[in-house]
Amino acid sequence: MAIFKSGNPALGEKIFTKTLAQPHGEAMTEIGTLNKFGILMLMVLASASFTWKAAYEGKNVMPWMIGGAVVGLIIAIVLAFTPRWAAYLAPVYALAEGFFLGAVSAYYNSAFAEYAPNIVMQAVGITFGVVIAMFGLYRFGIIKATEKFKAVIFAATAGIAIFYLLAIVLRFFNIQMPLIHESTTAGIIFSLVVVAIAALNLILDFDMIEKGVAMGAPKYMEWYGAFGLLVTIVWLYIEILRLLSKFAKRD
Repeated sequence: MAIFKSGNPALGEKIFTKTLAQPHGEAMTEIGTLNKFGILMLMVLASASFTWKAAYEGKNVMPWMIGGAVVGLIIAIVLAFTPRWAAYLAPVYALAEGFFLGAVSAYYNSAFAEYAPNIVMQAVGITFGVVIAMFGLYRFGIIKATEKFKAVIFAATAGIAIFYLLAIVLRFFNIQMPLIHESTTAGIIFSLVVVAIAALNLILDFDMIEKGVAMGAPKYMEWYGAFGLLVTIVWLYIEILRLLSKFAKRD
């Protein structure tokens, strides 16, 4: 069904159509999804606190950061094809991303201590402010997840993903892609656009969860929906942190 289309690869059309075609008992609910999202967020905070503390104790957290990023990516790929495993793998993803985020946040907090001493707290506050604002815009119908809207956001998200993937590949050859880390006006505009696209993906995530509930998706999709929402929020936080660092460099 065309309604199940999202810029977030974790909440795609094929996943929902496949699960709805399978026999199941108890159905997915919004409250259940929200509760599971809360559990995942607590797990992220717990593991992030571990690497944050370790970093400020002078310990090498690079293995935790890299390991968390790699494990998180692998789980995201696996769950894209096997959502039934979300109840088991989503918590592992949350812990892995927490290790990654804690280390990254500690780096930014240390690197920009002189120019932006509260950069991490600002990024956290802005991230959750954006999440709440986008939920309000969606709930009150101010921004609607129309087919055209979904197609545009999906294309923009795919474009950003390809750009970042190319940047990673070129980095192995000591070639830096422009815009990603530059604090120039063009670099800041690029980050603003990416933050906006990440924020608009939240609209698609909310729509997917609501449609999944309305269509009677199986109970385990609550974990999958919570996982998909977490994926977007992690992305949004990283992009906001990068944007704030660019502003700090210009001061």
